[in-house]
Amino acid sequence: MSAPTAARAVTAQETGRRVEEILDRLTADGDPAGATAAEELVRSLMDFYGSGLARILQLLAASPGDPAARLLGDELVASLLVLHDLHPEDRDTRIRRALDSLRGQDLEVLGFDQDTGRLTLRAEAGGGCGCGSGADGAREAAEAALACFAPEVTVVDIETAPAGPTLLQIGVAPTVAR
Repeated sequence: MSAPTAARAVTAQETGRRVEEILDRLTADGDPAGATAAEELVRSLMDFYGSGLARILQLLAASPGDPAARLLGDELVASLLVLHDLHPEDRDTRIRRALDSLRGQDLEVLGFDQDTGRLTLRAEAGGGCGCGSGADGAREAAEAALACFAPEVTVVDIETAPAGPTLLQIGVAPTVAR
């Protein structure tokens, strides 16, 4: 892991004052709907960051072990770190972490195109009707996990492979193209 970049230090008073100034300007402009929307936006962001900070405290107080691993494995904390470019893991590691977090999905990374944000995965074909709904469920699950851990992935394509051992199951690490 590399050291995260440092966020600009701000004080609570400075931030509170700045938010109040902006909300006052919006109210003074005479657009009540805009001012109400801005206040709602501030409340939503405060709820999000408050939840993230509470989660950090819960994870640090949890069972013994590596606190960094617990923090980096948590979707909320990871999304805050990625949002502020503070996540210490590289993109490929975060993609693998997101996919590893999926229960019951056997997905293999085939490649990532950083220009388009397209991640191509392979899913083992399951039983059932053969209608492809399993691939849709796998894609939705992967998209949700990747949104937190690797938001640079904007499109997920899933190819279906015949049932049998995958490269991951037989110990061959996938490659993620840069």
